[in-house]
Amino acid sequence: MSTHPVSYEKIISSSKKELWELISSPEHLNLVHPFCKSNESIEWDQKNSKDVLVYLNGLVYFRDFTFWDDENGYELMIGRKRGKKSRVVWKIKSDDKSVSLRITVYPYLLSNWPRIISLIPYKLIISPLLKSYLKSVIGGINYYLINKKPVEKNHFGKHIWFS
Repeated sequence: MSTHPVSYEKIISSSKKELWELISSPEHLNLVHPFCKSNESIEWDQKNSKDVLVYLNGLVYFRDFTFWDDENGYELMIGRKRGKKSRVVWKIKSDDKSVSLRITVYPYLLSNWPRIISLIPYKLIISPLLKSYLKSVIGGINYYLINKKPVEKNHFGKHIWFS
């Protein structure tokens, strides 16, 4: 497993309940994900949920949910059907003043490299690109909750890995 997690967190313009209802609904990436060509449920049953995400560039990733905490978040594994997978943690935080969503990815990229050698490519390439991706995904969720309409493709700009 990766030793270099990448996270992004943003305050969301909605209630915790509204955010949870959106991100826990089947095929929600079709509404919020700016690099999603399609998101189709294979099975949708909380912790046992599985879906497939097809990116704009044709890349197909499967998401297998491994942990489900109602109204607080979930964890999943994402990757090619028979390839290595990255662990992803979605976490809702809230207090009296605000609601935020944090997504942390533990990427499989370079996970078999020695930590010290993989640090430079992670810092220079993988982390900035992954953070940009997460910023667009969470931005799309916030956009949808504010505007009540699906996010346009590449709404926040194209991404070298997924557009």
